[in-house]
Amino acid sequence: MKAFQAYQFALDLTPSQERALFAHAGAARLAHNWALARVKAIIDQRAAERTYGIAEVDLTPMLSWSLPALRKAWNQVKGHVAPWWTECSKEAFNTGLDAVARALKNWSDSNTGKRAGQRVGFPRYKSRRRSTPSVRFTTGTIRVEPNRKHVVLPRLGRLKTHESTRKLARRVEAGTLRILSATVRRAGGRWHVAFGVESECAPQGL
Repeated sequence: MKAFQAYQFALDLTPSQERALFAHAGAARLAHNWALARVKAIIDQRAAERTYGIAEVDLTPMLSWSLPALRKAWNQVKGHVAPWWTECSKEAFNTGLDAVARALKNWSDSNTGKRAGQRVGFPRYKSRRRSTPSVRFTTGTIRVEPNRKHVVLPRLGRLKTHESTRKLARRVEAGTLRILSATVRRAGGRWHVAFGVESECAPQGL
C-alpha cells in the first residue's frame, strides 16, 4: 500500500531569492486570473446567445476546464499576456491553471449534484493583497541536499532551510519514500516549503 504525507520546513532566504518567489507566486496568480476570466467570458457569451434564441449547437464553443486544455490555451497567448514568462518556471503558471481547473470542476460537480456537501460557489479571482503567495512544483529538479540544510527547486535553485531536513533526507536516501512535489508558501511573514511524498507501507493487520 502507498501512503502520502508531507514534510514542511521554514526557509531562510536571501533578498533575491525572496523576490524570485514573489515573482513565481505572481505568475501563478496571473495564470489563475487569466484562465478564470477566459472561461467566464465564454460562459457569459453563451448565456447571452441563448437569450437571442441561438440553438445550443450553434453557441460559442465552450473551453474545456481540464488542466491540459487550459494549459494549451495559455501557451497560445502567454507571449502576449506575460512577455516575461521565461523568467519563471513553467510550474508557476501551471500552479494557477491547476487551481482554476480544480475549482471549476468542484463548482460544476456541486451544481450537478455530483459533489456532496455544502454547495460550492463559482471560483473567485485571486487578489494580490488577499491571496496567499504560493507556487507548486511537480517536475524538474526537486531534492533535499545531503548537508541537511538546503533544498533545491526548479529555477529557484538552492534554498537554505531554517531547520534540519534530516528526517526527510534519511528516508529519501534509504529509498523508503520518494518526493512527488514541493509547495512553497508564505505564511506568518515567512516562506515555507512542503514536500509531498509517497511511501510504501504494510497493510494493516499483517
